[in-house]
Amino acid sequence: MSSGLAPQLELAGGVARITLRRPRQANRLAVDDLGTLHGLLEEVNASEGVRVLVLVGEGRHFCSGFDLGALGAIDAGARFGELADALEAARPITIARLHGGVYGGAADLALACDFRLGAPAVEMFVPAARIGLHFYAGGLRRFVNRLGLATAKQVLLAGRTLDASALLGCGYLDQLLPDVATLDDALAALTAELLAMAPLALLPMKQHLNALAAGRLDPAQLAADILKARDSADLAEGQAAWAGKRPAKFKGG
Repeated sequence: MSSGLAPQLELAGGVARITLRRPRQANRLAVDDLGTLHGLLEEVNASEGVRVLVLVGEGRHFCSGFDLGALGAIDAGARFGELADALEAARPITIARLHGGVYGGAADLALACDFRLGAPAVEMFVPAARIGLHFYAGGLRRFVNRLGLATAKQVLLAGRTLDASALLGCGYLDQLLPDVATLDDALAALTAELLAMAPLALLPMKQHLNALAAGRLDPAQLAADILKARDSADLAEGQAAWAGKRPAKFKGG
């Protein structure tokens, strides 16, 4: 059993924050944590006022993946894959705050987020092939679709450790900040920018972009969401705010 506390959810002002709280084990995830995280995601998805979800780790590291000592107890790949897929499909816009180690399945949890911001000490390493574990389907898809086949092979087959500059260069990081304080400032700024967007446009577009990338776009749902945004009071407010050179006040309708 890993020491430390279970993941924690905080909700405030349209933002959900899930914190991994096992810093002495680099926020390694225990078996029970996988179910807990699923439950927290369900709670976030059901909270209609939440537009942004931030995933963070306590201490020096983001997360060291799943507790390898429990590999024989459950199908870790399947369970982790289900969690990463659920995070990718989360209703709000998701941001991973990355620092220190991003190891094993945690590399895919971060990749499942919409944005990844990092500090210079961040590094990513996936030891699946070294321990005889075949990476799960959703993770393979995300690595290939989002980083490209060559990078996916470097990480998953050759077992390369990618440092902060390499992670920025391959597109894993959206922003690389000079220190943790600046990372938190950038995270706050991006969160504020996302909260200022019209939710009827922002949140469905996220889902349709992901569906396009996965080759499973629903044209009928896309058309319905376009019409809903077109006929909304938010679009009229956005146009008036743009013309008046003032911030828009969107209400989600």
